Amino acid sequence: MNIACIAHDKKKDDLVQFMTAYKPVLESHSLFATGTTGTKIIEATDLSVHRFRSGPLGGDQQIGAMIAENKMDLVFFFRDPLTAQPHEPDINALIRLCDVYSIPLATNMASAEILIAGLSRGDLEWRGLVKGKGRPEFNEN
Repeated sequence: MNIACIAHDKKKDDLVQFMTAYKPVLESHSLFATGTTGTKIIEATDLSVHRFRSGPLGGDQQIGAMIAENKMDLVFFFRDPLTAQPHEPDINALIRLCDVYSIPLATNMASAEILIAGLSRGDLEWRGLVKGKGRPEFNEN
């Protein structure tokens, strides 16, 4: 499965701890991350991570493009809801795309724990059935 890893500055350490704790589950998957987040994950875990640009410099949009192409299966996006983000529209667009394409999204440690448990049990294998199906049909009603 393709898994995106994104974290705001004040949440990067939390995501790195999460990735470290679940390294045995994650190492068999393809990991993608925005700039600094990816570097921190690699340094702490030695996991193989494809790094995109930093979020404010387009990394969120690069991951969003993969979602729009139905090439992302799961997103861990540890958000900081108490700090204003200069790229808030990009963040909202990424979250919207997860909803449009039915991509499981965890925005905090609690929801990430639930999704990683499902991932380790094989509960997300249904993603393999919808890959390559293209854009979902939009209903104008």
